[in-house]
Amino acid sequence: MEINVTVPNHLSEITLRQYKKYLVVGEENDDVNFIQAKMMEIFCGVSHIVATQMKYSDVEDITGTINEMFLAKPKLVTTFKMNDKEYGFIPNLDDMTLGEYIDLDSFTGEYKNIEVAMNVLYRPIKAKVGSKYVIKDYNPKTKDEMLDMPMDAVISSLFFFLNLGLELSEITLNSLKITPPIQLEELKHFQQNMDGINRFMPYLRETLSELKISLN
Repeated sequence: MEINVTVPNHLSEITLRQYKKYLVVGEENDDVNFIQAKMMEIFCGVSHIVATQMKYSDVEDITGTINEMFLAKPKLVTTFKMNDKEYGFIPNLDDMTLGEYIDLDSFTGEYKNIEVAMNVLYRPIKAKVGSKYVIKDYNPKTKDEMLDMPMDAVISSLFFFLNLGLELSEITLNSLKITPPIQLEELKHFQQNMDGINRFMPYLRETLSELKISLN
């Protein structure tokens, strides 16, 4: 029996919607073979029945390849295309409104509603010149659209904030050793940024863990 299977080769070919379905399967089942069959169904478009008729070695190879993709730590994805629109990562975090910050703060650590945080971070681009762009204003009602966004953007943005927090911590520690001493206003600015990012860090680690994304 010949079976044609389309296997994703990159995280950009897997959507947040698909990945959330996969996580639900893993939460509700501990049968490895059943989970493998569901992976074939969710990520490769192969029905569960057809997947069970495939050679076991082929299923092992395919699901192993998909699992390996989630070990990657992609560089921050600043733009991507989705449903005939181009989306861009928020260009300046300092311009974030209170409402945007509240939603980002509330849902960064809640993987079941991670699309809300992604809706804050990525918006449709309304104007672009070269690599510079302007994004649309935040619209909380478009959160469900983000379920179709690519997983490399989701994971890279989470790692971006995690690494940003670590870098700010390092800068603040190093500033205490600088001669002449860093200016008080600069130190305050570092501290304010670090305080804001550090609020997210425990949630980011928890979210990455719940998304089964390795921090190593």
